[in-house]
This record gives sequence, C-alpha cells and structure tokens, in this order.
Amino acid sequence: MGKRGSHCHLSPAHAACGPEEGGGTSPSGTKLGYSVTDVPPWYLCILLGIQHFLTAIGGLVAVPLMLSKGLCLQHDLLTQSHLISTIIFVSGICTLLQVVFGVRLPIIQGGTLTFVTPILAMLSLPNWKCPAWTNNATLVNASSPEFIQVWQTRMREVQGTIIVTSCFQIFVGFSGLIGFLMRFIGPLTIAPTITLVVLPLFESAGDMAGQHWGIAFLTIFFIVLFSQYLKHIAVPLPSYQRGKKSHFSSIYLFQIFPVLLGLSLSWLLCYVLTVTSVLPAAPTAYGHLARTDSRGDVLSRAPWFRLPYPGQWGTPTVSLAGIFGILAGVISSMLESVGDYYACARLCGAPSPPKHAISRGIGMEGIGCLLAGAWGTGTGTTSYSENVGVLGITKVGSRMVIIAAACAMLLSGIFGKVGAVLASIPIPVIGGMFLVMFGVIAAVGVSSLQYTDMNSSRNIFIFGFSLFAGLTIPNWASKNSALLETGIIQLDQVILVLLTTGMFVGGLLGFILDNTIPGTQEERGLLAWKESHKGGMESSQLISKVYDLPFGIGTRYCNVSWFRYLPACPTKLSCDKRIDELKAARHNTSVEPSLERNSEIGADPPISTNWC
Repeated sequence: MGKRGSHCHLSPAHAACGPEEGGGTSPSGTKLGYSVTDVPPWYLCILLGIQHFLTAIGGLVAVPLMLSKGLCLQHDLLTQSHLISTIIFVSGICTLLQVVFGVRLPIIQGGTLTFVTPILAMLSLPNWKCPAWTNNATLVNASSPEFIQVWQTRMREVQGTIIVTSCFQIFVGFSGLIGFLMRFIGPLTIAPTITLVVLPLFESAGDMAGQHWGIAFLTIFFIVLFSQYLKHIAVPLPSYQRGKKSHFSSIYLFQIFPVLLGLSLSWLLCYVLTVTSVLPAAPTAYGHLARTDSRGDVLSRAPWFRLPYPGQWGTPTVSLAGIFGILAGVISSMLESVGDYYACARLCGAPSPPKHAISRGIGMEGIGCLLAGAWGTGTGTTSYSENVGVLGITKVGSRMVIIAAACAMLLSGIFGKVGAVLASIPIPVIGGMFLVMFGVIAAVGVSSLQYTDMNSSRNIFIFGFSLFAGLTIPNWASKNSALLETGIIQLDQVILVLLTTGMFVGGLLGFILDNTIPGTQEERGLLAWKESHKGGMESSQLISKVYDLPFGIGTRYCNVSWFRYLPACPTKLSCDKRIDELKAARHNTSVEPSLERNSEIGADPPISTNWC
C-alpha cells in the first residue's frame, strides 16, 4: 500500500511508477502514477492536495456569492468572506469523513449547487424578501444590529431546513435504499447522469471564461500543454535518499501538476497585468474581473484568524416550505454522487464501488450536509465532479492526496487571510480551468457506454433520448415556470427543482427506460459492467483494501453476527468468505482454486481482513 518513503521515478514509456514503487492500472488500461491505496511522498501529497483544493475553490467560492443576494449580503463583502471561510472549513471536515469512513474513494466534498435553486426559491417568498434599503450600498451599515438581524434570520432559516433534509439523506444512505436501487442501475443510467452533471454548466463556465477570453484560453493552453504534450518529459529535481544521499530524480512534473501549474502561471500573469494597469480598473469594463484586486477589499478587511463553529449565526429555525424544495436538491445530489463514485473509481484504478460502500458514502454525505447546516455554510455538501476530472488528467488517484487537500481546506478555513487570497483567483482563470475539467467529466460519462452493445438500436435510443431530454426539459422548465404552478408553493418548488435539474431528468429517464424496455443482460451492459473489475482473489483483496473501514474497525466487528446485516456493511456471506480466507491463510491451506492461483503468481496470502 505505502511508498515507504521511496521516490517515484516515472518512466516515459509508462508515465507511472514501476511495480516495485506502487502505481497501478485503471480499468481502461491507462497507467496510473499512484493508485487509490498508494501513499506518495509527503511533499507530493501536499502539492497534489493543494492542486485539488485550488480546483475546488471555484465551486466553494461560487456558492456563497450566488446566495449573497438572497441573504441580503450583496454589499457586505466581509460577511461574504466569512461564509467562504466557513464553507471551506466544513468542506475539509466532510472530505476527511468521506475519505476515511465513507465511500473511501479519493473524492473531494464541497458546497453543492443543487441546493442553491431551492434555497433562492425559499428566500424569494414574500416573508423572506430582502428589505429595499439593503439593495442600496449607501444605506447598508454592515455592523449595525438591524442589518445583522436581517441577514442572520434568513441564514438561520436556511440552516434549519438543511439540517432537517440532511436526515433524509442519512436515512437513505445507511438504510441501504441506495444499495438496493443499484441492482437496477447500469451503464445506461450512469452514462447520462455523469454527462449531464457538467453539460448544463456550459453557460456558467462560458460566462466565467468570457470575462476575459484571453486569460481563459491561456489557462486552457497551459493545462493542455502540460497534461497532453509535455507529460512524458521528465524534469530533474533534487532529492535525498539514505542510500544515494543528495541526487537528482526524474519526476514527470507536467503530468502530475498540470492544473496547479496552469492555474498558477495564469494567476501570476493576471497579477502582473493588474500591477501594470493593463487590465481595466473600472468595474463595468470588460476584463475587470481578471484583475487580482477585483475583490481586494475582502483581503484587507478579513481577519488573520477566525475559527468557524456550529451555530455561529444563531439557533437554526425551520419552515415547511423550504424542506420540500431542498428535498428535491438532496435527491439530485445523491444521484450525482453515485455517478461521481463510479467515475472516481474508474479514473483512480479502483474496483467499482460495492453497494455497501455506496450506502456508506451517501450516508456520510448526509452527515456532511448536517454539519454544513449546523455551521451555517448556506448550502449542503456533495462530491465535486471537477476534482474527479483532475484524477483523469494527473493519473494520481491516491486518497492520501485528498486527505492532504482536506487538511489544506481546514487550515485555509481557519486563517481568514488565506481564504481571502484564494478567493481572489480571477474568474476567467477559473472559467478556463472548468472548460477543461468539465470536458473530461463529460467524456468519462460517455465512456461508460463501452460496456453496452452500442450496435443495439435499443441502447442508442435510451442514451440519446435521456441525454437530449436532460438538456431540453430543464431549459424549458426554467423559462416557463409559471405554467408549472399548482397553487401549492411547496409542491411548485419541488416540481421546478426536479424539472430544472438535468442530471435528475436524464438519469431518471435512463433508469426507467433501461429497466422497462426488453433487453438482455449482455445487451444492457450489466454483465460487462459487473465483471469489469472482477479477477478472482486478487480483485477480492483489492476491494477489501479500497473499501474496508480503517483502523481495524471491520476486523473487530465482522465477528459480531448482527453487525454483518447492516446495509452499510458487506453481507454476511462476504464476511464469512473473508473469515474463511483468513483462517486458510493462517494455516497455509487453500479454500478455493483462486487462492492457489494467487500464490502461484507470487502474491502474498491475505494476513488480515477489514470487512466492516
């Protein structure tokens, strides 16, 4: 599993570590620099973790800014920076919980956009509309008790609603309902769901990049140059080992850090253009948002140290209207996350997540939403698709890197100045980065179709119709919301959120059509989908290494009879099989031919098991 402190010398032919130093192969056959269970050297963990953090910072910052108008905070930049620090801090906690105790894949947790629409719909109700004077910057005194009361009452309402709805997600996850549904979810459901996670974002990504297309294209150029053209070029870097002492090691720097290098160079250029006054200073001028000081007021006023804590805005309150609306966001978020789990496992060389791991992941995301509501982030948390795209570009799937990213988020959330600096990343740079990341994610969704028979008119119809309907119906619903009104506000919110969420529409249609239109298991891709990561005892051990709970928790509780029947844990049959394997290994006996084959190829027999 670990690197034992060794340095990774990537070869041009493979662009991955050698067998003796770790690495692995993704299901598509692409060599990985580090697989999910590998532990890169500490300095690589830090740098790669920062890269993931910087990739997620766009979404983390965007959510509070999108909610600021509904919370009457559009003219209070200091409070906006506090919200940004809070969501970064909580995202770090949720990421640690997900990677260590949840689905255990290298996946970042952050503020979800699926909650934004229902929250804004709730805040647009007559009793929550902002007073007219809060829209006038000259009348807003951010430190006055009256203004604080205005925005904090709205925030507390949002908090309470998120806390209540998160309980529903916790129940769905840990009760095993998600795992039960996964029996009927195959490639023709996963493909449109993953693809529609990012396709509807083309407008927002284009708007961000369109703030200055020159900077955006430069960011794209750097990322593509490093990740595709220069990935086989080794860079000699000084390193130290006990045997060799000080020497130069060849590191394929461009393959491992394309996003971080591309973002940093574009950011540096924006700083130079800002200092030299090349970029316009007028807020309404084209290209102003490419300046690094476009939010300079936040940097100067943000405190150096501020620790977010639960209930920092007061005691949460709850209303029925908000609950129904956000429930639709929870459903969409869960469906998106299931797709992200499969995409993440595919890109980091891990087996497809078993039902118990998916149940644990969804349940842990529910706990993350509960924590986000308690801390007052203004939204829930979910898996970040853009960071899944980073795995596909860097070929580094180690979850230790994501743990380092979570620690970076915790530190940045505590030190207000750090969060304010990160919030100053120019919007065109983020837009250019998103164009690359979202393209990779969309391609990962389409690649799921390789398991199906795409010569079948049945499969072509299901995918094509689901994908096109997932784009068409949300676009129509957002423009004709008045036609969907039933007279019941709560029901109107649920209908509107569901019909304007492309991943929900496309995924639901794919699910229904795939399970109702006649087709063989082979034609539907279910056989190849299930067998794609199976390979006898070796794969069984890999599943155990990837998805078992850490710290020997599974070993201690697997012998407890009732524990084996929990939906978020492996089945009793799986536990019994692993216990038999453990006993056989201890007695150097074979219980099945696959164990003998495993010994023949030189693999060590299993000496422990962590099935939870």
